[in-house]
Amino acid sequence: MKITLLGYMGSGKSTIGRFLSKKLNYTFYDLDELIEQKEGQSIPSIFKEKGEVYFRKLENQILKDTLRSDSSFILALGGGTPVFYDSMDFINQYSESFYLSLTPKELSKRLYREKSKRPIISHLNDEELEEFIAKHLFERNPYYSKAKYKVEVKEKEVPEVALNITQILNQR
Repeated sequence: MKITLLGYMGSGKSTIGRFLSKKLNYTFYDLDELIEQKEGQSIPSIFKEKGEVYFRKLENQILKDTLRSDSSFILALGGGTPVFYDSMDFINQYSESFYLSLTPKELSKRLYREKSKRPIISHLNDEELEEFIAKHLFERNPYYSKAKYKVEVKEKEVPEVALNITQILNQR
């Protein structure tokens, strides 16, 4: 079985994915890390040197190559991955997809602590950050809402979210 975790940056995709992979004894992949390994450079460097169009094409190809493999795994997607090309249809065709959902306010609280590590938001103040996230979520919601399952992450610890996911998988 292949499980994909999608949602906005800061929603816990990688953290929950790593935890869940240990519980289920599945391999864990982070799509951003796969991209960085293939290119031999960081995501911000790829954006800066080759542009977003190049990055999105590469991201889509690595996503498809990964999902076409025969092994079982958990894959944490980048926040924008579902938005480009036919990614959501492909994700749903080849995996069990979970949208990890949080409100803009909750996400801004989480991301405030990580602003320096995330170039796209590092220049924003508190009020701008929440507004930026709200706008992005509004734009991405039509794609995120195509996930097979939605898991509310609000005020839940990682083990509880992982348990919710495993319960959903066991009920299907």
